[in-house]
Amino acid sequence: MDPSTTGTMQRIQNEKSILDEPDSPLEVNWIDRIATIRTMGVLGLIFITLPCFVFVSGQVSYSIPEEMPVGSFVGDIAQDLGFDVKRLKSGKARIYTGDGAEYIVLDKEKGVLLIKNRVDREAICAETVPCALNFQVILENPMEFYSINVEITDVNDNAPMFKRGEMKFKLSESTVTGTAFVLEQAIDLDVGKNGLQSYLLYPTDNFMLKLQNQVDGGKIVEMVLDKPLDREKKDRLSLVLTAVDGGEPQLSGSVQIHVNVLDSNDNAPVFTQKVYKSSIREDSPTGTVVIKVSAMDADEGSNAKISYEILNSVDDASEIFKINRETGEIRLAGSTDYERKRQYQLHVQAGDTGGLIDSCKVTIEIIDTNDNTPAINIMSKSTVVTEDVQPGTVVTIINTLDSDSAENGKVQCTIQRDIPFSISTTSNNFFSIVTDSQLDRETESAYNITVTCSDEGVPSLSSSVTLTLQISDVNDNAPVFERSSYEAYFVENNTPGVSIFTVKATDADWNQNSRVSYILEESFINGVPVSSY
Repeated sequence: MDPSTTGTMQRIQNEKSILDEPDSPLEVNWIDRIATIRTMGVLGLIFITLPCFVFVSGQVSYSIPEEMPVGSFVGDIAQDLGFDVKRLKSGKARIYTGDGAEYIVLDKEKGVLLIKNRVDREAICAETVPCALNFQVILENPMEFYSINVEITDVNDNAPMFKRGEMKFKLSESTVTGTAFVLEQAIDLDVGKNGLQSYLLYPTDNFMLKLQNQVDGGKIVEMVLDKPLDREKKDRLSLVLTAVDGGEPQLSGSVQIHVNVLDSNDNAPVFTQKVYKSSIREDSPTGTVVIKVSAMDADEGSNAKISYEILNSVDDASEIFKINRETGEIRLAGSTDYERKRQYQLHVQAGDTGGLIDSCKVTIEIIDTNDNTPAINIMSKSTVVTEDVQPGTVVTIINTLDSDSAENGKVQCTIQRDIPFSISTTSNNFFSIVTDSQLDRETESAYNITVTCSDEGVPSLSSSVTLTLQISDVNDNAPVFERSSYEAYFVENNTPGVSIFTVKATDADWNQNSRVSYILEESFINGVPVSSY
């Protein structure tokens, strides 16, 4: 294994024990059949040996760091699955990803997995941990597929950053020490120890930094007034907030904080609740009222006039939700998708004209709706099978994808009932179409199999695909004469070569299997061979 990569094979589970079950419809059998053909005393024996299809599954896991160069080694799939490299070629081995994303490529000449396109953990998984690429290696003749899991580990390739270049505050000189001011949070696309770890505030002449851990793992960053302000001594303050991560080497990002000290405003606004909660359906139209927040200010006149603002800068919440600066009413301004993000947390600030503020948190849950139709992907299929294949032979493997959750994302597949095939699930979201009775080309030479996949949402959504399967002929029908016996009369002393009568036999098989030849059975007339006449 190439030492330039940290990709290591972690687990191999070849689940080939299914082949040890003698009654399994997926067992590889060699079937000896004997067909006896009798025509006008002619006896022939035909021995037919045919292989059945097989369906095998297993799993291999690897681990690689993100941002490896294109062409880097991931794992020796042939060795880890116990294959000869020749099997990958003869089985037309290929990678199936389901969603079409191609980050890993299979080198069938060497039997190894290599990096095909740039692997950026943040682009593939965002904040999801652990991050993994899941795909299947498919082989044919016989049909087999193996699940491959490639975990992508994070490297410290993103420094913490702030969306805004600066933050501005207007604070009254009478602001009480201990008053906290919520600061913009930094963004670090990395995860784990490479992600955002802490903040630093400098200088600390008047303010100190306070971090509040949240249930979701995030931190609310607050600048707390530690010493009283005095406008007459200094009416403007400049500070620097620095965010640092825990990677090696450690990366950081900074933002300027400008504080304008105002004359006295005795009372700050106070929200009626510190935490507000609401929920909306993911298909809610733009303009839908989500919730209304409210703050009170004990001052009078202009000092009691409150304006509201959404402070979020970590994600796109401030673009999806808008607040009425005068009323505190929050409305939907963009589109939400449960499958992409299930919850939003807004940090809302209320401030009066004197620069005093208060903040609260608004949690908005997104409710899933059945808005995704199941997708049907053909992983492997046979276009032609012989009419003597055994019941239980796999002819097609399909995979379904439904991005919805819970019942809305559960998919079941069916086929029409009037054909000698059935469909069953082999593992999560994988289905196999198999023969469930004997086929007869002379009765039906081809089948159109319509697969319909429906989810369990209300109302249910479905999609379908039609597969065409040709039935090829085997020599399973003997020639049949039009009559069981023939009689003819002719006069003696005929010239040799004169036609006496004609016999005819037909064969229900196809092409060369239906071609009939005739042989005169050897017999005697008064001791003379009939062939001499």
